[in-house]
Amino acid sequence: MSQITSYTLESIATGQQFNDAGWTLDPINEPHPSLIRAIYENKQLMLGDESLGIYKFATWLPVHRYLNGSFAPITYKSEGLAKKLNLTNLYITFSGYWPERGIEMSTCSFKETEAYTVGGRLPADEKRILVVASAGNTARAFARVCSDNNIPLLLCVPEDNLDALWFDQPIKPNVKLIASAKGSDYYDAIALGNIACELPIFLAEGGAKNVARRDGMGTTTLSAVTHIGQIPDYYFQAVGSGTGAIAAWEANIRLINDGRFGNKKMKLMVSQNAPFQPIHDAWYANSRQLLPLDDDHARKQVEEIIAKVLSNRKPPYPITGGLFDAMKDAGGEIILVDNNQLSKASELFLQTEGIDIHPASAVAVGSLIKAIENKMIQSDATIMLNITGGGEDRFKAEMKLWYLKPNLIFPINPDHESVKEALLKLFK
Repeated sequence: MSQITSYTLESIATGQQFNDAGWTLDPINEPHPSLIRAIYENKQLMLGDESLGIYKFATWLPVHRYLNGSFAPITYKSEGLAKKLNLTNLYITFSGYWPERGIEMSTCSFKETEAYTVGGRLPADEKRILVVASAGNTARAFARVCSDNNIPLLLCVPEDNLDALWFDQPIKPNVKLIASAKGSDYYDAIALGNIACELPIFLAEGGAKNVARRDGMGTTTLSAVTHIGQIPDYYFQAVGSGTGAIAAWEANIRLINDGRFGNKKMKLMVSQNAPFQPIHDAWYANSRQLLPLDDDHARKQVEEIIAKVLSNRKPPYPITGGLFDAMKDAGGEIILVDNNQLSKASELFLQTEGIDIHPASAVAVGSLIKAIENKMIQSDATIMLNITGGGEDRFKAEMKLWYLKPNLIFPINPDHESVKEALLKLFK
Protein backbone atom coordinates (compact mmCIF):
# COMPACT_ATOMS: atom_id res chain seq x y z
CA MET A 1 0.00 0.00 0.00
CA SER A 2 1.51 3.32 -1.04
CA GLN A 3 1.99 6.10 1.48
CA ILE A 4 2.24 9.78 0.72
CA THR A 5 3.91 10.23 4.10
CA SER A 6 6.59 7.92 5.53
CA TYR A 7 5.98 6.96 9.14
CA THR A 8 6.06 4.11 11.62
CA LEU A 9 3.84 3.54 14.63
CA GLU A 10 4.95 3.48 18.26
CA SER A 11 3.33 2.24 21.45
CA ILE A 12 3.32 5.09 23.95
CA ALA A 13 3.42 2.57 26.82
CA THR A 14 6.50 0.60 25.73
CA GLY A 15 8.16 2.49 22.88
CA GLN A 16 7.77 -0.56 20.63
CA GLN A 17 7.79 0.52 16.98
CA PHE A 18 6.06 -1.30 14.13
CA ASN A 19 4.71 -0.70 10.64
CA ASP A 20 1.12 0.36 10.01
CA ALA A 21 -0.71 -2.72 8.78
CA GLY A 22 -3.28 -0.44 7.13
CA TRP A 23 -5.64 0.37 9.97
CA THR A 24 -3.67 -0.39 13.13
CA LEU A 25 -5.39 1.10 16.20
CA ASP A 26 -3.61 -0.66 19.09
CA PRO A 27 -0.09 -1.75 20.02
CA ILE A 28 0.88 -5.19 18.75
CA ASN A 29 1.00 -7.98 21.37
CA GLU A 30 0.92 -5.76 24.44
CA PRO A 31 -1.14 -6.73 27.52
CA HIS A 32 -2.21 -3.23 28.63
CA PRO A 33 -4.17 -0.60 26.67
CA SER A 34 -2.13 2.23 25.21
CA LEU A 35 -2.50 4.80 22.48
CA ILE A 36 -0.11 4.49 19.56
CA ARG A 37 1.62 7.43 17.94
CA ALA A 38 2.83 8.11 14.41
CA ILE A 39 6.60 8.66 14.16
CA TYR A 40 7.27 10.58 10.96
CA GLU A 41 10.40 10.17 8.87
CA ASN A 42 10.53 13.95 8.41
CA LYS A 43 11.53 15.38 11.80
CA GLN A 44 10.96 18.89 10.47
CA LEU A 45 7.55 20.07 9.33
CA MET A 46 7.57 20.97 5.64
CA LEU A 47 4.60 23.11 4.63
CA GLY A 48 2.93 22.39 1.30
CA ASP A 49 1.01 24.80 -0.88
CA GLU A 50 -2.13 26.45 0.51
CA SER A 51 -4.12 24.87 -2.33
CA LEU A 52 -3.64 21.48 -0.64
CA GLY A 53 -5.92 22.51 2.24
CA ILE A 54 -5.35 20.32 5.30
CA TYR A 55 -2.78 18.33 3.34
CA LYS A 56 -0.35 21.24 3.35
CA PHE A 57 0.68 19.58 6.65
CA ALA A 58 1.01 16.14 4.99
CA THR A 59 4.59 15.57 6.17
CA TRP A 60 3.03 15.04 9.61
CA LEU A 61 -0.20 13.31 8.58
CA PRO A 62 -0.49 9.50 8.22
CA VAL A 63 -2.22 9.62 4.84
CA HIS A 64 -2.11 7.47 1.73
CA ARG A 65 -4.11 9.83 -0.48
CA TYR A 66 -5.53 13.35 -0.64
CA LEU A 67 -9.31 13.81 -0.60
CA ASN A 68 -11.11 16.68 -2.27
CA GLY A 69 -12.47 19.79 -0.58
CA SER A 70 -10.42 20.37 2.57
CA PHE A 71 -9.38 23.57 4.33
CA ALA A 72 -6.64 23.93 6.94
CA PRO A 73 -7.33 25.83 10.18
CA ILE A 74 -6.23 29.48 10.10
CA THR A 75 -4.46 31.48 12.81
CA TYR A 76 -4.43 35.23 13.33
CA LYS A 77 -3.42 37.64 16.09
CA SER A 78 -6.47 38.89 17.95
CA GLU A 79 -7.13 42.60 18.27
CA GLY A 80 -10.70 43.01 19.52
CA LEU A 81 -10.92 40.19 22.08
CA ALA A 82 -7.30 40.70 23.12
CA LYS A 83 -7.93 44.38 23.84
CA LYS A 84 -11.09 43.58 25.81
CA LEU A 85 -9.21 41.02 27.92
CA ASN A 86 -6.01 43.11 28.18
CA LEU A 87 -3.88 40.46 26.45
CA THR A 88 -0.95 41.42 24.23
CA ASN A 89 -0.21 38.07 22.54
CA LEU A 90 -3.54 36.31 22.00
CA TYR A 91 -3.64 34.20 18.84
CA ILE A 92 -6.88 32.68 17.62
CA THR A 93 -6.84 29.45 15.62
CA PHE A 94 -10.14 29.26 13.81
CA SER A 95 -11.86 26.34 12.11
CA GLY A 96 -15.17 27.04 10.41
CA TYR A 97 -16.75 29.31 7.82
CA TRP A 98 -15.18 32.75 7.49
CA PRO A 99 -14.55 33.55 3.81
CA GLU A 100 -12.90 36.91 4.49
CA ARG A 101 -10.14 35.07 6.34
CA GLY A 102 -9.77 32.43 3.64
CA ILE A 103 -11.51 29.50 5.31
CA GLU A 104 -14.75 27.90 4.16
CA MET A 105 -15.26 24.64 6.06
CA SER A 106 -18.81 23.79 4.99
CA THR A 107 -19.54 21.96 8.26
CA CYS A 108 -18.15 24.92 10.25
CA SER A 109 -16.16 22.65 12.58
CA PHE A 110 -12.58 21.48 13.12
CA LYS A 111 -13.98 17.97 12.97
CA GLU A 112 -13.29 18.29 9.24
CA THR A 113 -9.58 18.05 10.09
CA GLU A 114 -10.28 14.58 11.48
CA ALA A 115 -12.51 13.45 8.64
CA TYR A 116 -10.05 14.42 5.89
CA THR A 117 -7.09 12.74 7.58
CA VAL A 118 -8.98 9.59 8.61
CA GLY A 119 -10.35 9.36 5.06
CA GLY A 120 -6.86 9.99 3.71
CA ARG A 121 -5.48 7.14 5.82
CA LEU A 122 -8.19 4.77 4.58
CA PRO A 123 -6.90 2.68 1.67
CA ALA A 124 -8.70 3.49 -1.59
CA ASP A 125 -9.50 -0.21 -2.08
CA GLU A 126 -10.99 -0.73 1.42
CA LYS A 127 -14.20 -2.75 1.06
CA ARG A 128 -15.47 -2.47 4.63
CA ILE A 129 -17.87 0.29 5.71
CA LEU A 130 -16.39 2.89 8.05
CA VAL A 131 -18.30 3.31 11.34
CA VAL A 132 -18.28 6.65 13.17
CA ALA A 133 -20.16 7.48 16.39
CA SER A 134 -20.73 11.13 17.18
CA ALA A 135 -22.62 13.64 19.30
CA GLY A 136 -23.10 15.83 16.22
CA ASN A 137 -20.22 17.80 14.72
CA THR A 138 -18.03 14.79 13.94
CA ALA A 139 -20.95 13.08 12.21
CA ARG A 140 -21.61 16.17 10.10
CA ALA A 141 -17.96 16.36 9.05
CA PHE A 142 -17.61 12.66 8.20
CA ALA A 143 -20.94 12.65 6.33
CA ARG A 144 -19.85 15.59 4.17
CA VAL A 145 -16.33 14.29 3.48
CA CYS A 146 -17.39 10.68 2.84
CA SER A 147 -20.29 11.77 0.63
CA ASP A 148 -18.03 14.03 -1.44
CA ASN A 149 -15.34 11.35 -1.78
CA ASN A 150 -17.56 8.25 -2.20
CA ILE A 151 -16.42 6.53 1.00
CA PRO A 152 -19.04 4.10 2.45
CA LEU A 153 -19.99 5.26 5.97
CA LEU A 154 -22.29 4.28 8.84
CA LEU A 155 -22.99 7.10 11.29
CA CYS A 156 -24.28 6.51 14.84
CA VAL A 157 -25.78 9.58 16.54
CA PRO A 158 -28.18 10.18 19.47
CA GLU A 159 -31.67 11.02 18.19
CA ASP A 160 -31.70 14.18 20.33
CA ASN A 161 -28.68 15.47 18.38
CA LEU A 162 -29.97 14.94 14.84
CA ASP A 163 -30.50 18.67 14.34
CA ALA A 164 -26.68 18.88 14.04
CA LEU A 165 -26.82 16.98 10.73
CA TRP A 166 -27.45 19.90 8.37
CA PHE A 167 -25.73 20.37 5.02
CA ASP A 168 -25.63 22.81 2.13
CA GLN A 169 -26.31 19.99 -0.34
CA PRO A 170 -27.82 16.51 -0.07
CA ILE A 171 -25.72 13.64 1.26
CA LYS A 172 -25.19 10.72 -1.11
CA PRO A 173 -26.62 7.26 -0.30
CA ASN A 174 -23.17 5.80 0.44
CA VAL A 175 -23.69 7.45 3.87
CA LYS A 176 -26.21 5.76 6.18
CA LEU A 177 -27.38 7.10 9.55
CA ILE A 178 -28.66 5.21 12.59
CA ALA A 179 -29.70 6.79 15.88
CA SER A 180 -30.08 5.84 19.53
CA ALA A 181 -33.55 6.79 20.81
CA LYS A 182 -34.56 10.05 22.51
CA GLY A 183 -33.07 10.41 25.99
CA SER A 184 -29.81 8.74 24.93
CA ASP A 185 -26.41 10.39 24.66
CA TYR A 186 -23.07 10.08 22.87
CA TYR A 187 -22.11 6.99 24.88
CA ASP A 188 -25.26 5.21 23.66
CA ALA A 189 -24.32 6.10 20.07
CA ILE A 190 -20.85 4.64 20.66
CA ALA A 191 -22.48 1.44 21.96
CA LEU A 192 -24.47 1.17 18.70
CA GLY A 193 -21.30 1.58 16.67
CA ASN A 194 -19.59 -1.13 18.72
CA ILE A 195 -22.43 -3.55 17.95
CA ALA A 196 -22.13 -2.77 14.24
CA CYS A 197 -18.41 -3.49 14.34
CA GLU A 198 -19.11 -7.03 15.52
CA LEU A 199 -20.08 -7.65 11.88
CA PRO A 200 -17.22 -8.21 9.39
CA ILE A 201 -18.63 -5.74 6.83
CA PHE A 202 -17.87 -2.81 9.15
CA LEU A 203 -14.62 -1.08 10.10
CA ALA A 204 -14.32 0.85 13.38
CA GLU A 205 -12.97 4.34 12.81
CA GLY A 206 -11.28 4.07 16.20
CA GLY A 207 -11.81 7.50 17.75
CA ALA A 208 -8.83 8.67 19.78
CA LYS A 209 -6.98 5.43 18.97
CA ASN A 210 -6.76 6.43 15.32
CA VAL A 211 -3.50 8.29 14.74
CA ALA A 212 -5.05 10.00 11.71
CA ARG A 213 -7.82 11.51 13.82
CA ARG A 214 -5.40 12.90 16.41
CA ASP A 215 -2.84 14.18 13.93
CA GLY A 216 -5.60 15.78 11.86
CA MET A 217 -6.76 17.64 14.96
CA GLY A 218 -3.15 18.51 15.70
CA THR A 219 -3.06 20.69 12.58
CA THR A 220 -4.67 23.42 14.69
CA THR A 221 -1.44 23.56 16.71
CA LEU A 222 0.70 23.35 13.56
CA SER A 223 -1.27 26.28 12.14
CA ALA A 224 -0.73 28.35 15.30
CA VAL A 225 2.97 27.62 15.74
CA THR A 226 3.94 28.17 12.10
CA HIS A 227 2.04 31.47 12.15
CA ILE A 228 3.39 32.70 15.49
CA GLY A 229 6.90 31.37 14.87
CA GLN A 230 7.15 29.75 18.31
CA ILE A 231 5.33 27.36 20.60
CA PRO A 232 2.78 29.27 22.74
CA ASP A 233 2.79 29.36 26.53
CA TYR A 234 -0.86 28.31 26.86
CA TYR A 235 -3.35 26.30 24.82
CA PHE A 236 -7.08 26.86 25.41
CA GLN A 237 -9.74 24.42 24.17
CA ALA A 238 -13.03 22.97 25.37
CA VAL A 239 -13.03 19.16 25.55
CA GLY A 240 -15.53 16.34 25.42
CA SER A 241 -13.22 13.42 24.84
CA GLY A 242 -10.02 15.43 25.25
CA THR A 243 -8.66 14.03 21.98
CA GLY A 244 -7.97 17.51 20.62
CA ALA A 245 -5.86 18.37 23.65
CA ILE A 246 -3.97 15.07 23.36
CA ALA A 247 -3.37 15.93 19.70
CA ALA A 248 -2.08 19.39 20.64
CA TRP A 249 0.33 17.86 23.16
CA GLU A 250 1.63 15.37 20.59
CA ALA A 251 2.05 18.11 17.96
CA ASN A 252 3.90 20.15 20.59
CA ILE A 253 6.38 17.29 21.15
CA ARG A 254 6.99 17.01 17.39
CA LEU A 255 7.52 20.77 17.15
CA ILE A 256 10.12 20.65 19.94
CA ASN A 257 11.93 17.88 18.04
CA ASP A 258 11.71 19.99 14.87
CA GLY A 259 14.09 22.41 16.57
CA ARG A 260 12.88 25.68 15.00
CA PHE A 261 10.09 26.72 17.38
CA GLY A 262 11.55 26.50 20.89
CA ASN A 263 11.41 23.76 23.49
CA LYS A 264 8.52 24.75 25.75
CA LYS A 265 5.41 22.67 26.39
CA MET A 266 2.16 24.61 26.17
CA LYS A 267 0.13 24.40 29.35
CA LEU A 268 -3.12 22.65 28.45
CA MET A 269 -5.95 24.90 29.63
CA VAL A 270 -8.93 22.71 28.84
CA SER A 271 -12.54 23.26 29.79
CA GLN A 272 -15.86 21.51 30.27
CA ASN A 273 -19.46 22.74 30.22
CA ALA A 274 -20.72 22.37 33.81
CA PRO A 275 -22.48 20.43 35.22
CA PHE A 276 -21.15 17.70 32.87
CA GLN A 277 -17.57 17.53 34.15
CA PRO A 278 -16.15 13.97 34.47
CA ILE A 279 -12.66 14.94 33.28
CA HIS A 280 -12.51 17.92 35.64
CA ASP A 281 -13.60 15.83 38.62
CA ALA A 282 -11.10 13.04 37.96
CA TRP A 283 -8.21 15.46 37.37
CA TYR A 284 -8.74 17.38 40.60
CA ALA A 285 -9.10 14.12 42.51
CA ASN A 286 -5.66 13.30 41.05
CA SER A 287 -7.20 10.11 39.70
CA ARG A 288 -6.09 8.45 36.49
CA GLN A 289 -9.42 6.62 36.45
CA LEU A 290 -12.65 8.50 35.87
CA LEU A 291 -14.81 8.69 38.98
CA PRO A 292 -17.96 6.53 39.14
CA LEU A 293 -20.86 8.18 37.31
CA ASP A 294 -24.40 6.80 37.24
CA ASP A 295 -25.63 6.46 33.64
CA ASP A 296 -29.01 8.10 34.23
CA HIS A 297 -27.45 10.94 36.23
CA ALA A 298 -24.91 11.49 33.45
CA ARG A 299 -27.67 11.62 30.81
CA LYS A 300 -29.49 14.23 32.93
CA GLN A 301 -26.33 16.35 33.10
CA VAL A 302 -25.95 16.10 29.33
CA GLU A 303 -29.53 17.35 28.91
CA GLU A 304 -28.65 20.43 30.97
CA ILE A 305 -25.58 21.61 29.05
CA ILE A 306 -25.70 23.76 25.93
CA ALA A 307 -22.48 22.39 24.40
CA LYS A 308 -23.83 18.89 23.71
CA VAL A 309 -20.72 17.89 21.73
CA LEU A 310 -18.74 17.99 25.00
CA SER A 311 -20.68 15.06 26.47
CA ASN A 312 -18.36 12.05 26.27
CA ARG A 313 -18.88 9.77 29.29
CA LYS A 314 -15.95 7.48 28.42
CA PRO A 315 -13.19 9.81 27.21
CA PRO A 316 -9.63 8.62 26.50
CA TYR A 317 -8.49 10.11 29.78
CA PRO A 318 -7.08 7.11 31.70
CA ILE A 319 -5.42 5.20 28.83
CA THR A 320 -1.63 5.40 28.53
CA GLY A 321 -0.92 8.38 26.29
CA GLY A 322 -4.36 9.82 27.00
CA LEU A 323 -5.42 13.13 28.51
CA PHE A 324 -4.27 12.31 32.05
CA ASP A 325 -0.73 11.69 30.78
CA ALA A 326 -0.84 14.75 28.52
CA MET A 327 -1.86 16.99 31.42
CA LYS A 328 0.72 15.47 33.75
CA ASP A 329 3.47 16.03 31.19
CA ALA A 330 2.53 19.49 29.92
CA GLY A 331 0.80 20.93 32.99
CA GLY A 332 -2.33 23.03 32.91
CA GLU A 333 -5.82 23.34 34.36
CA ILE A 334 -9.32 22.08 33.70
CA ILE A 335 -11.79 24.96 33.94
CA LEU A 336 -15.56 24.73 34.32
CA VAL A 337 -17.82 27.07 32.33
CA ASP A 338 -21.56 27.05 32.96
CA ASN A 339 -24.29 27.82 30.42
CA ASN A 340 -24.58 31.46 31.48
CA GLN A 341 -20.83 32.02 31.16
CA LEU A 342 -20.88 30.22 27.80
CA SER A 343 -23.60 32.52 26.45
CA LYS A 344 -21.79 35.67 27.58
CA ALA A 345 -18.51 34.46 26.07
CA SER A 346 -20.23 33.69 22.76
CA GLU A 347 -21.69 37.19 22.58
CA LEU A 348 -18.36 38.77 23.53
CA PHE A 349 -16.53 36.91 20.76
CA LEU A 350 -19.11 37.96 18.17
CA GLN A 351 -18.85 41.59 19.28
CA THR A 352 -15.06 41.72 19.40
CA GLU A 353 -13.99 39.39 16.57
CA GLY A 354 -16.98 39.64 14.22
CA ILE A 355 -17.99 35.99 13.78
CA ASP A 356 -20.37 33.64 15.60
CA ILE A 357 -18.89 30.57 17.29
CA HIS A 358 -20.12 27.14 18.36
CA PRO A 359 -21.11 26.57 22.01
CA ALA A 360 -18.01 24.41 22.58
CA SER A 361 -15.81 27.24 21.30
CA ALA A 362 -17.66 29.62 23.63
CA VAL A 363 -16.74 27.31 26.52
CA ALA A 364 -13.08 27.78 25.55
CA VAL A 365 -13.52 31.57 25.44
CA GLY A 366 -15.30 31.46 28.80
CA SER A 367 -12.39 29.48 30.26
CA LEU A 368 -9.93 32.10 29.00
CA ILE A 369 -11.97 34.81 30.73
CA LYS A 370 -12.00 32.81 33.99
CA ALA A 371 -8.26 32.12 33.74
CA ILE A 372 -7.62 35.87 33.50
CA GLU A 373 -9.99 36.64 36.38
CA ASN A 374 -8.32 34.01 38.54
CA LYS A 375 -4.81 35.19 37.59
CA MET A 376 -3.84 31.82 36.09
CA ILE A 377 -2.09 33.49 33.13
CA GLN A 378 0.00 36.61 32.53
CA SER A 379 -1.29 39.42 30.29
CA ASP A 380 1.81 39.23 28.05
CA ALA A 381 1.81 35.42 27.72
CA THR A 382 1.62 33.91 24.23
CA ILE A 383 -1.79 32.24 24.11
CA MET A 384 -3.36 29.96 21.52
CA LEU A 385 -7.16 29.95 21.68
CA ASN A 386 -8.50 27.03 19.67
CA ILE A 387 -11.88 28.08 18.24
CA THR A 388 -12.99 24.64 17.11
CA GLY A 389 -16.08 25.77 15.23
CA GLY A 390 -17.58 29.00 14.01
CA GLY A 391 -19.47 30.81 11.30
CA GLU A 392 -22.40 28.40 11.49
CA ASP A 393 -25.07 31.07 11.98
CA ARG A 394 -23.72 32.99 9.03
CA PHE A 395 -23.42 29.86 6.87
CA LYS A 396 -27.00 28.82 7.62
CA ALA A 397 -28.25 32.31 6.80
CA GLU A 398 -26.48 32.27 3.44
CA MET A 399 -27.24 28.70 2.33
CA LYS A 400 -30.23 26.50 1.65
CA LEU A 401 -30.01 23.55 4.06
CA TRP A 402 -30.73 19.83 3.87
CA TYR A 403 -31.00 17.58 6.93
CA LEU A 404 -29.87 13.96 7.03
CA LYS A 405 -32.61 11.69 8.39
CA PRO A 406 -31.91 8.40 10.17
CA ASN A 407 -32.38 5.15 8.31
CA LEU A 408 -33.01 3.34 11.61
CA ILE A 409 -33.63 4.35 15.25
CA PHE A 410 -32.80 1.88 18.04
CA PRO A 411 -33.85 1.89 21.72
CA ILE A 412 -31.39 2.55 24.54
CA ASN A 413 -29.61 -0.72 25.44
CA PRO A 414 -30.89 -2.58 22.33
CA ASP A 415 -30.68 -6.31 21.69
CA HIS A 416 -27.39 -6.88 19.84
CA GLU A 417 -28.68 -9.49 17.44
CA SER A 418 -31.67 -7.35 16.44
CA VAL A 419 -29.36 -4.43 15.66
CA LYS A 420 -27.05 -6.60 13.56
CA GLU A 421 -29.95 -8.14 11.66
CA ALA A 422 -31.37 -4.69 10.86
CA LEU A 423 -27.95 -3.40 9.72
CA LEU A 424 -27.40 -6.34 7.40
CA LYS A 425 -30.74 -5.60 5.76
CA LEU A 426 -29.86 -1.90 5.49
CA PHE A 427 -26.61 -2.64 3.67
CA LYS A 428 -27.88 -5.40 1.36
